[in-house]
Amino acid sequence: MMMLPRLQVLCRSVRAQSTIGSLSAVPVVFRPHLGRASLTRPLTNRSTTRNFTTSRTTMSIDVEHYIRTNGKNDPVWIHKDPYHNRPEFPQLNKDLETDVCIIGAGISGISLAEQLVRRGVQVVMIEARDVLSGETGRTSGHLASDLDDGYTEIAKKFGKDGAKIAAESHDWALQYVGQLSKELGIECEYRILKGYNVSQYVKGTKEHDEECQELKEECEMASQLGLDAKFVEGFKVPGWDGKPDQRDAAVFGRQATFHPTKYLNGVLNWLKRQSNFQCYTRTRMRGNTEKGVTVPVVDVHLGSRGVKVETENGHTITCNHSVETTCVPLQKLSLIAEMEYDRTYCIAIRVPKGSVEDCLLYDNAEAYKYVRMTECDNEWDYMVVGGCDHKVGKENEQDERYQELETWVRERFTKAGSVDYKWSGQIFEPEDYMAFIGRKSGCQNVDVVTGDSGNGLTHGVIAGRLLADEITGVDNPWEKVYDPKNRNLTLLSKAPGILQHDLDINKEYKRFLKSDIQDVEDLGLDQGGVLNPTTKLPQAVYKDKNGKIHRMSALCPHLGGVVCWNHDEKSWDCPVHGSRFAADGAQLCGPSNRGLKPIEIGHERG
Repeated sequence: MMMLPRLQVLCRSVRAQSTIGSLSAVPVVFRPHLGRASLTRPLTNRSTTRNFTTSRTTMSIDVEHYIRTNGKNDPVWIHKDPYHNRPEFPQLNKDLETDVCIIGAGISGISLAEQLVRRGVQVVMIEARDVLSGETGRTSGHLASDLDDGYTEIAKKFGKDGAKIAAESHDWALQYVGQLSKELGIECEYRILKGYNVSQYVKGTKEHDEECQELKEECEMASQLGLDAKFVEGFKVPGWDGKPDQRDAAVFGRQATFHPTKYLNGVLNWLKRQSNFQCYTRTRMRGNTEKGVTVPVVDVHLGSRGVKVETENGHTITCNHSVETTCVPLQKLSLIAEMEYDRTYCIAIRVPKGSVEDCLLYDNAEAYKYVRMTECDNEWDYMVVGGCDHKVGKENEQDERYQELETWVRERFTKAGSVDYKWSGQIFEPEDYMAFIGRKSGCQNVDVVTGDSGNGLTHGVIAGRLLADEITGVDNPWEKVYDPKNRNLTLLSKAPGILQHDLDINKEYKRFLKSDIQDVEDLGLDQGGVLNPTTKLPQAVYKDKNGKIHRMSALCPHLGGVVCWNHDEKSWDCPVHGSRFAADGAQLCGPSNRGLKPIEIGHERG
């Protein structure tokens, strides 16, 4: 999975990006997973060009790729699990009633569905694109209780009891994935292994010694919380044969990894066979409202069906309870403003099979590197390496970031071969490090899951259990850490970070007066840029592969930020709260719940 840079020294980049959900609607809090674009008709031939619409003027483009994933570049997971392996579901074509409606088919939504269906609850899941088309499908696949932000920092926010809940819940989540995959017979490369944290600096420097001291303190705290953690002087990862000497490591036992889409495809196939589960793809949520006050749900079969989930195609799902597992809530919630939104980068590079220990590895940089292994073929393994995170909308140097990852690997693992996959993903980073899992503000029967904090896979599995317990009336002590209503952060403690975040956002709004290009002739094929000829309405201009010009408003529908062109993933990204859009303006990631507005001034050819 991929992760974000941390404010602390114990920060590693996107390792479980998650992935808190997939986006059927939209994305999340203090620093910046995603929605799907909808179709006018069900998919048939999966290799043809179709009309991809977002309740706006239809554009003819090849939309297949963005229905399956939210970026131009494919992640390594399709090497062993191609897109056509994913279970197919119909588009919603009628009104429905159900106990629980889950919005978003990523790891959070699928985990919640599995938990509820086992308890006899009637579940309907909707997804704006294909299942697993959001951040879950673009993760790096780490399952770790060794959290990105570090337990010493978590304890400062939530106390030692809160840090213990964090350790216990993530440890449970990584073990549950193994238990469930065994129970359902899912072959997903799941295994238990060790995780290593090393200093970013070479041994013998003052900086190395200082970081190792912090790693020692983290190991001590993690051990007190019940985790298998120790600091090992002189430790060197087996297979690290390059010149940089970064020996000494914090060693965490009982970590895990797996093939994320193989696992979730297996769970979906099991769900598909259950009589109390339905799933509808290419079905975008347009509204999620609770009418009046409903009877508290102890047994989900009691209480009025007071929640209405409205879809873009005009159908309504009436239910007792709804859950937005969309990486980011699709509304203008306070949670959105309390997160930071980052892009993170991954490569899959070949190494001779068995030449490097199968482990999780992180360095201690702010925009840290994170490493794991996965299958390639009979002669090679893939080393999946991520990092080089930055805020959404700062897309000028993607090629350099991929090159930095490759150089980092080759300097340390000299037998590395070709780089076969390069891709990026998005992280949603809460100011206080822990995901938001629980009741939506002002609602009794509407929940949200957001804020993966670089550990989206385990956070998603935790959300499944925690929300299933809440919906079915089971007490769960984890609630006091994850439920948004219990996050009693004082304004004073949040003020410094929020102030800086607001200053950064204000800088982005000044882009309203700027242009990336002076004329459409400046654009090459399959390229985009912001054109602002009058300083009144900045235009997002895209020249497709045939030279056809597409013009849209460059203002994000969420709060009016000016989008930026991401030349690597061929998308429009909003630097304010992380919304993302396909080249033609179709919505990919929230919190915006609609696409960029087209500008009808005729179609030009460049």
